[in-house]
Amino acid sequence: MAIHTQQSFSGFIASQPQLTYTENGDARLFVKVGKEHFRQEQDGSFTELEPTFHNLVAFKAAAEQGHARLSKGDRFIAEGFVREYTYERDGQTIKGEEFTARRIDHDMARTRYEVDRTPRGKTAEREAVSRDASAFDLPTQSRSGAASPGMGI
Repeated sequence: MAIHTQQSFSGFIASQPQLTYTENGDARLFVKVGKEHFRQEQDGSFTELEPTFHNLVAFKAAAEQGHARLSKGDRFIAEGFVREYTYERDGQTIKGEEFTARRIDHDMARTRYEVDRTPRGKTAEREAVSRDASAFDLPTQSRSGAASPGMGI
């Protein structure tokens, strides 16, 4: 089976994320993002160039989580696609593009943070038990005398 891939975009959050809702009630995140650019010189060093700025949007759960987690200045990485669009302003047709993120979060290579692996929706007692279990412990299986039937070809 082929690996399904999408476009990615990494950069920095250049504006405070804005959360709005569509006519259907779906969450929509809008944020200006910046992309740093560098030029490699003949001596092997790199010269930083001016960043470019772009629009990024996300919808539904990605929008809500992005709004809750991301702030201006954060480094991010997103998976999604580029969408081109046109609109009218002062009688002229203007072309634009935006990155539509299906997933977005902090860039692990450029952000320090801690991960909370506490299971969602569990009681405190069950959480404590699951945290005490080793990740490599196999569940105990009872054998009822006879061997399990094998799969035949």
